[in-house]
Amino acid sequence: MLDPTIEADIHTLAMRYGVPRRIVAPLDGTSFDPIARSDRYGEVCMVVRRRNGRLITAIKTFYPMGCFRLLTGGVTHGETIEAALQREVEEETGLQTVIRRFLAVIVYPPQRFATFAFLLDERSGELGLRDPHERIAAFREINVAELPILAATLEAAPDCFDAAIGGNWREWGRFRAVVHRVVYQTLSDDEAVL
Repeated sequence: MLDPTIEADIHTLAMRYGVPRRIVAPLDGTSFDPIARSDRYGEVCMVVRRRNGRLITAIKTFYPMGCFRLLTGGVTHGETIEAALQREVEEETGLQTVIRRFLAVIVYPPQRFATFAFLLDERSGELGLRDPHERIAAFREINVAELPILAATLEAAPDCFDAAIGGNWREWGRFRAVVHRVVYQTLSDDEAVL
């Protein structure tokens, strides 16, 4: 379902960081930011594990109340997945991390958009936003076991249109919930990375 150059990039990353889970999550033709943007073919999901074992989540200034989620960032055309991952971790956290595991590739037909999820371990630095355009209002740390709760909160986002995302928050929340459930299942099944 993805372009051959993207599949080749996935293969290279799988050789270095483990074979990711492959998930197809149809979106029924809905459109909203980020999947409607033409400047990217996907996003990286940064499952950043702090030294205390908890995961970093964030909420943006314009999100519905309570909609914290795992960090993500766009992969632009011509950019490798790993380059986007390194750039986005720096922009959104300021932390030095190491990639521990390639967790998942999730594609969302009929759109040609994918989420590439990685587990990263914090090595050094101080958590803080480096790119003010990201509009992150707050960070929060959670345990892996809380990921399904985040997914349920996202799925319950208000059923209304918002120009900030060019779409419906409920549909956006259902899209965002997918990676939380997949990451939870993958980490729960792979005790070696915990």
